[in-house]
Amino acid sequence: MKSNTLGKLYLIPITLSNPGETTVVPEDVLPQTIKRTIDFVDYYIVENEKTARKFIKSIHPEKKQPDLKISVLNKHTEFAEHNEFIQPLLRGENIGLMSESGCPGVADPGAVIVKLAHEKGIQVVPLVGPSSILLALMASGMNGQSFAFNGYLPIDKNDKKQALKNFERLSQDKNQSQLFIETPYRNNKLMEDLLQILQPSTLLCVACDITLPTEFIKTKTVNQWKKEKADLHNRPCIFIIHKM
Repeated sequence: MKSNTLGKLYLIPITLSNPGETTVVPEDVLPQTIKRTIDFVDYYIVENEKTARKFIKSIHPEKKQPDLKISVLNKHTEFAEHNEFIQPLLRGENIGLMSESGCPGVADPGAVIVKLAHEKGIQVVPLVGPSSILLALMASGMNGQSFAFNGYLPIDKNDKKQALKNFERLSQDKNQSQLFIETPYRNNKLMEDLLQILQPSTLLCVACDITLPTEFIKTKTVNQWKKEKADLHNRPCIFIIHKM
């Protein structure tokens, strides 16, 4: 519905797996506010249109797909397109912002739209949903009062080693848990690197397939991990380290 007032930007979390790829039921991990919001929102800014449409269909089958007006925001999107994406908000229409997995705006390109909305005086409405970062931290037993999410590690071997050493030192100096991620197909190689680079007594949490039937979350010292084999290939993981 158009009006003389600005629309609202709704930050809509989705499940941590693509709909139809697992036995996870959206209602098991998402509140009803998500479906109620999708019911009245027709404009969307998403990271992946196919994923977004599948998710909307899974949680709100009655929603008519032809009514959806979807803009795609990813690493290929030009900066000049951002203003175009939010034009419906300026006309009084509401927009839903969706990541490809989990919460939009966190480790996600959607943050640029949220920033732009604030600059334009548009109300931003974050909705409750699963965040792999927070769920991993909750289950790790590490410091939930002081932590840092560092995103992806450097690809270069030497840079990666230096980054891990820095995180390990920060965790000890500041009593601050350090979180990071890797491209899923590199997870096993990263695990090998962690066991070689980190000190034996450093705590390492591996949180894999969070909220899925194959969920795997364990915290052990690096030395203990050396005695256990974990296949993390192509599985979404959060890694957390803390040197006491």
